[in-house]
Amino acid sequence: MHVRYFAAARAAAGLEEERFDLPAGSTVEALLAAVLDVERAEPPAGTPRLATILGRSSFLLNEVAVRDRSVVLREGDVVDVLPPFAGG
Repeated sequence: MHVRYFAAARAAAGLEEERFDLPAGSTVEALLAAVLDVERAEPPAGTPRLATILGRSSFLLNEVAVRDRSVVLREGDVVDVLPPFAGG
């Protein structure tokens, strides 16, 4: 699975995107757990930890909003992590 990070999620993760190889039948929740299992550097000052950001974020699965984290992923799926945005 391919994960893309935006805004504060990108800062906290320390990169724009990464790939994960998960077993068949894995869910969005399992993917997020794999994201959190990665050892990462401390985020920049003023940026919350990635775990905090994921708890507040919205997710897109192949560019479609997904709220149910029990949705099963398929090989080649792309999950976007969209933290809350401010401004306009």
